[in-house]
Amino acid sequence: MPVMSEIKAVFDGWITTVANAVDFALGRYARRSQILLSEGEDQTFTARLTSVRKGPDLPDVSFRLVQGRPVPPLSSAWETAFRGGRVEAVMAPSQLLFRSLDFPKQAVDFLDGMIRTQIDRLTPWTPDDVVFGWSPPSVLANDRVELTLAATSRQQIQPLVQLATSMGAESIAAFALYPVAGGTLARIRVFHQPLRRVVGRALDLPRILRLTLLSTGLAAAASMLIAAYLGNDLDSERQQLMRRISERRVALHLAPSASGSAFDLLAKRKQMSPSGVLVLEALSRALPDNTYVTELRIEGDKVQVVGMTQDAPSLIRLIERSPQFARATFFAPTTRAQNEPGERFHIEARIMPNFGSGT
Repeated sequence: MPVMSEIKAVFDGWITTVANAVDFALGRYARRSQILLSEGEDQTFTARLTSVRKGPDLPDVSFRLVQGRPVPPLSSAWETAFRGGRVEAVMAPSQLLFRSLDFPKQAVDFLDGMIRTQIDRLTPWTPDDVVFGWSPPSVLANDRVELTLAATSRQQIQPLVQLATSMGAESIAAFALYPVAGGTLARIRVFHQPLRRVVGRALDLPRILRLTLLSTGLAAAASMLIAAYLGNDLDSERQQLMRRISERRVALHLAPSASGSAFDLLAKRKQMSPSGVLVLEALSRALPDNTYVTELRIEGDKVQVVGMTQDAPSLIRLIERSPQFARATFFAPTTRAQNEPGERFHIEARIMPNFGSGT
């Protein structure tokens, strides 16, 4: 399904972005070793510890790389320094190709694409077999800029990558030195590759994020179901409570009085008789505007209504919707005369005790 594929792609992209952001933040503020490898012309490397997490400083050490392994082997202290550290290798000038290039000033924002498309013409290597970088552009006359391109074969980098990987380093970067004004040397980064996350291999951050989101969604769904269930249960209890209160009021009103005087009998009759005003008010709320009541009779707990309307059968449903009435029926046929604008109806319904005390 295309929609599900797009949603999955967006979700995976978000997970990757968050994981990279967390890893970057941890990597920026976490203290870790930084090791500088300087390559000599005799293909030997000298390792120098430029920053340290814990422990004493280590003396510089020199070695050669044989199939990505240092010869002679490094001490355990240096292996500890490499583990989780950042390795920066400065390559010998003989291993690099330098080219001076100039471009229009407007092309500064597109240098990566422009150089990459011409790299097979500027170097003896194909785009897949070369690593390269360039210096910051300097402004020339006629709205042009000049820069220095440094490139080397990817095979020259592989022993460094193997060394950093076998030692458990966090990342490996390779640099080229080129002269600038004043006789000093500046660096051009020609290669960089993260080797592992700062948070470690044991901590699968994308998996943790997925589980967290899944748990949050399940918790939200469970909360909604519980809220709906409790809401329905509370509403049912409220209706039962209101019904019991009404029944209790009626029972109290109908309870026999201690005295059998005429006043008590009149009071009991008053309580048993529904209020005509309340019945009429309830009917006015239940009946539509195009209905007119011409007769209203209340006998005990029953009410009879006679009047005119446009749709007599629908009145039964409307009256029974009212909590004050029940068992609405026609007690006489519905008729329509030629000189009358609607149907003449005769409806009888039972009055419910929701009215409370009579007046």
